[in-house]
Amino acid sequence: MSVVDRLTRVVRATINGWLGKQEDPEKMLQQVVTDMENDLISLRQSVAQAIATQKRTERQASQAESVAEEWYRRAELALKQGEENMAKEALARRKTYLENANALSSQLDQQAGIVREMKANMRKLEGKLSEAKIKKDMYIARARSAKASQQLNEMMGGLGAGTSGLAFERMGEKVAEMEAKAEAIAELNRDSLEDRFAELEGGTDLDAELEALKTKIASSNNPQLPSS
Repeated sequence: MSVVDRLTRVVRATINGWLGKQEDPEKMLQQVVTDMENDLISLRQSVAQAIATQKRTERQASQAESVAEEWYRRAELALKQGEENMAKEALARRKTYLENANALSSQLDQQAGIVREMKANMRKLEGKLSEAKIKKDMYIARARSAKASQQLNEMMGGLGAGTSGLAFERMGEKVAEMEAKAEAIAELNRDSLEDRFAELEGGTDLDAELEALKTKIASSNNPQLPSS
């Protein structure tokens, strides 16, 4: 199982655990992305370390080959000088360094394969991280929209029933009562004004009638004498 596959299983297990606990979707998704970013940082560090080890092994192998060539040159020089034993010893040293160089070359093949696999996993994880960020933003937007719709529906539902509905009903009754009182007061004010004007108008007729009666009585008490 590759590193990315193991990380994917861990991420899925983490998500399922959070969903079971009914965590905040935004926090959950952000935490998943953060964990993937941390995993990618660790993987990049591991790749860098593997490449550094590979480079060091390449230098060691090259150095071993160079030393082996140097001992071969010394063996040739010893034979030319008639020092056969020294030439033989130089060839033995050359053989040791060649064996080291071959072992390091074999190790380089293994390290190169490990580095290739780690680089491939790193690119996969980078792709998954980029995809996760896009999905995170999309799911957060959907979660926020769903939350806003839920709050709106709960608020609208509360207006027709329960405490909010009763409050509006009582308020409507109170307003209707205030309107009725205002109409009654206005009606009383109109009646009072009309009565006052009626009194004024009626008072004028009575005064005229009273004067006419006074004149009549005065005429009866003081009859005029006939003219001669």
